[in-house]
Amino acid sequence: MSIMQTTALLASLAASISAHGFVQGIVADGTYYEGYNPSFQYQSTPPTVAGWSDPENLSNGYIAPSAFADPDIVCHLSATPGGTSAKVAAGGTVELQWNTWPESHHGPVLDYLAPVSGEWADIDKSTLEFFKISEGGLIDGSSAPGKWASDDLIANNNTWAVTIPTGIAPGNYVLRHEIIALHSAGQADGAQNYPQCVNLEITGTGTDSPSGAVATSFYKEDDPGILINIYTALDSYTIPGPALYSGAASGSESAPAKTGSATSAVAASTTAAASASATASYGSLTAPYANNSAPATTASFAASTTSAAAVETTPYTTVDQTTTAVETASATASSVPTSAAYSEPTASVAPAASSEAPSATSSAAPSPSSSAGDDAPWGEHPSKDLPEGYTLKDLLQWVAYLTKPSWNEGVHARDFKRFAAKML
Repeated sequence: MSIMQTTALLASLAASISAHGFVQGIVADGTYYEGYNPSFQYQSTPPTVAGWSDPENLSNGYIAPSAFADPDIVCHLSATPGGTSAKVAAGGTVELQWNTWPESHHGPVLDYLAPVSGEWADIDKSTLEFFKISEGGLIDGSSAPGKWASDDLIANNNTWAVTIPTGIAPGNYVLRHEIIALHSAGQADGAQNYPQCVNLEITGTGTDSPSGAVATSFYKEDDPGILINIYTALDSYTIPGPALYSGAASGSESAPAKTGSATSAVAASTTAAASASATASYGSLTAPYANNSAPATTASFAASTTSAAAVETTPYTTVDQTTTAVETASATASSVPTSAAYSEPTASVAPAASSEAPSATSSAAPSPSSSAGDDAPWGEHPSKDLPEGYTLKDLLQWVAYLTKPSWNEGVHARDFKRFAAKML
């Protein structure tokens, strides 16, 4: 196999693992709660978290318009309620921290609430009646594909903040948070919905109990905000779904208070750049933190230090979780379980821009004569070395080149191999 073919294979694997994302952290009124990671199902004792479980979503996939009438549109693939909740006062803020989100997946961000009676485990998601409390859509459509609410989310370190309306009556609610990716929405059944759900306990003295609707009634395949070509200049965009609840804050709320307004490009880009230095690792795989201000002492992450000058931190209170740092670092790094049929790649998901990437000759992988044996967590040593003169950094630069969005704009990650094949 040629070096180019090897590079394409590694990049394709990396894209399939981390092409999209999930909400791995929640900050409610300054308290951090762990979200759900599909790889939790491989832990002997999965943690009890506020995020809804969707173990079938190992590929970080989406719900297509053809499935809008299916219960999966509520909280994602076969999702079931989380076992605990995050606590927030009416008028307070909930931050949803995605582990990643691809720049090419432009689209709106929406948030809904549905009241819950009884125990979390007894929820029938198909009967939950949601009302919309927040939405963000097209910000600037003068130049295709435009600037969208999802771009603000990325600029704010993959974090979206939503304010709980002050008038909401206290009680238990399900927060339905959703990104709709429109990069392929110019064709029928091309839009991609990524719903995520979180259990909330809302406190306060409000009295509002807005009427809602079941999530399976929100969208139609031919809605103007669902079937749309974003690769042309747009004067306006119709955000899908029901109208905002009258007591809700209007417009985009992508920036938490700690980083200022979402329109502050300088503050957002500084935070996003600083996040690159905060990583969680497992074996040879690395993945960025969802938010660089998540507490270093939480059991959710094995945090590395970041520059105090570059990152504005917030003194979050940490909620104890029933998981270990090693287990969750594994969950953060990858959604693919380690098995006899799968060996974790040593180069495919390391950041390509790193100036400290080790050379192939200085890799942490053992030599063929190593006594680590077949039980080593990184799998068997490759049968062939990289060509003479090639370093791991060179390989990663090829991966970055092959996956850059300039030639792959608007194309889903699953089509990567087709495009890579043209370049080999």
